[in-house]
Amino acid sequence: MDAWLAEYKRKGYFFPFRVFREATANQCRSELEALESKFRHDPDSRKLAIGQANSLIPFVDEITRCEAILNPVREILGPDILVWNSSFFIKEPRTTDFISWHQDLTYWGLTDSHEVTAWVALSEASVKSGCMKFVPGSHTGSIVEHRDTFAQNNLLSRGQELVVDVNEEDAVDVVLQPGEMSLHHGQVFHGSNANQSNDRRIGLAIRYITPDMQQTIDEKTDAKLVSGIDEFHHFNLTDKPKGLLDPEDIAAVKRDIAIKETFLMAGADRKS
Repeated sequence: MDAWLAEYKRKGYFFPFRVFREATANQCRSELEALESKFRHDPDSRKLAIGQANSLIPFVDEITRCEAILNPVREILGPDILVWNSSFFIKEPRTTDFISWHQDLTYWGLTDSHEVTAWVALSEASVKSGCMKFVPGSHTGSIVEHRDTFAQNNLLSRGQELVVDVNEEDAVDVVLQPGEMSLHHGQVFHGSNANQSNDRRIGLAIRYITPDMQQTIDEKTDAKLVSGIDEFHHFNLTDKPKGLLDPEDIAAVKRDIAIKETFLMAGADRKS
């Protein structure tokens, strides 16, 4: 077993992997920011693109199929891989936005934990800019209780946070340069602080799962096959984006979101 894989299994994460050159990361960032500029007067479309990136933005779909990313993911999950979702996490400079301590798989409505998240940096992720933090070994237990806060400056959908206390001294800062990525297990405790730097902190989170996983509801959600084969047919396999925010893709994404909200927001009290 490779040393990095043994460390991943022990700690629940590994970083850094260099997946493409910094110049390529800068080009991806430029394409993203051009999209943001194009839709600056249409915040709903911008939000949809940021949150459903691989389904609506062609260059993001290409990133999810990058061999430099898929090769280590295959070492963890095996040859058959789906992308369940991919979204950008952006913190503007000198802002209070943060991500509370949480576990990814808490509300995803999946039947098992055959998942790994690739977090690809398109800008520097430093301690000052609010890089992710992981708690080593926290993936070895089960999903723990979370509470909803719906805090305005919490970038998570329902402001969810762990009920258990996390000792900050146990946390490891996930410092990444543009074009590097980290991999983490869906049950590892992680979060991030506010961006106190003078630049945006931009990361692309790609959620890879194995085809044997399935949703805990009867309806199928969408996924994209990016490696190997799918012998289980638990998800609606969708094609590459037809174009940038193509109307047909948008309609499909909105249908998928409506289904996913039945478990992503299950039990949430928005008045919190």
